[in-house]
Amino acid sequence: MSTNTINSTYTGPNLNVTLVCPDCRQFPPDLVERFSEGDIICGNCGLVLSDRIVDTRSEWRTFNNDDQNGDDPSRVGDSGNPLLDTEDLSTMISYVPQGGNRVGRDLTRIQQKSLVDKKNNALNAAYIRIQELCNGYQLPKTVTDAAKHLYKAVREDKLLRGKSQDSIMAAVILLGCRRSDVPRTLEEIRALTNVPSKQIAKVARLIKKIIHSHLVANPQSSILEETTSLTTHSAEDLIRRFCSHLGLTPQVTNAAEHIARQCKDIGVLAGRSPTTIAAAAIYLAGKAFDVELTQQQIRDKTGVSIGTIKTSYKVMYENKDKLLDPYWIESGKVKLDNIPKS
Repeated sequence: MSTNTINSTYTGPNLNVTLVCPDCRQFPPDLVERFSEGDIICGNCGLVLSDRIVDTRSEWRTFNNDDQNGDDPSRVGDSGNPLLDTEDLSTMISYVPQGGNRVGRDLTRIQQKSLVDKKNNALNAAYIRIQELCNGYQLPKTVTDAAKHLYKAVREDKLLRGKSQDSIMAAVILLGCRRSDVPRTLEEIRALTNVPSKQIAKVARLIKKIIHSHLVANPQSSILEETTSLTTHSAEDLIRRFCSHLGLTPQVTNAAEHIARQCKDIGVLAGRSPTTIAAAAIYLAGKAFDVELTQQQIRDKTGVSIGTIKTSYKVMYENKDKLLDPYWIESGKVKLDNIPKS
């Protein structure tokens, strides 16, 4: 690069926008920002140059650190928690040891008997348990939040009286998975919570009934606005994860999803659970593409019994012409004669 290029100066127009006092015309200008009034004034003559400015300074404030000659970065209070019964600030009375002030001990005892604090403590304990269960299966945070919202909405309903807390937590986790589009079967939730599958399904139906009644009574309820979609997962939602656990190729996985969609459209295996349809579709796809896949392997990953897989597979085999894609047969990837009957 030449010396002339380095020493050359810009000769075009000045595009910098600078606020200058029209009376003083001092450059650089002496400007003062007065956030209390929202004005910018000239420091020489006091002329107001701009108004309604936004205070961009931080909002820290302190009341308990005046004697330490320092700033305590604490805001005015904690943010409200919609998962608790009260969203306002509360008072916590410190522990008073034996032999201390009698008034302090009485206040502490009254504080411990507070009904609101007891409810919040019970909710926090339940939330911790739900969090632990969800972490056990590495479920995403959306599932945990949806399960907590559901638990708070239905925990005191009369329809759930007599039901164990474990069954309620298992049911809200199952419905939280459905709400967040994270497919999980009843058997997986049973293995996670040690609650029988029939009991989880029964409590889940009661919770859906409670949610529906609450929505009818109060459509604007904020605690329920994230829990309105509680429909059952389809077989296609489960197949991809099952095939991943079985180590199957994308070709077999896509074929199993196609078979499951065809079952839904045609009405084959109508009334069967999505897990059963998914297991049978995976077995049929594996046999169609000549993959070494046993019914026992599918049972271990899906939780569907071998007898159920056999029965469902026989129904699918009778309708294989409608379930299999004609392109697979035309391209030679699948030969109908090689598909076993059982």
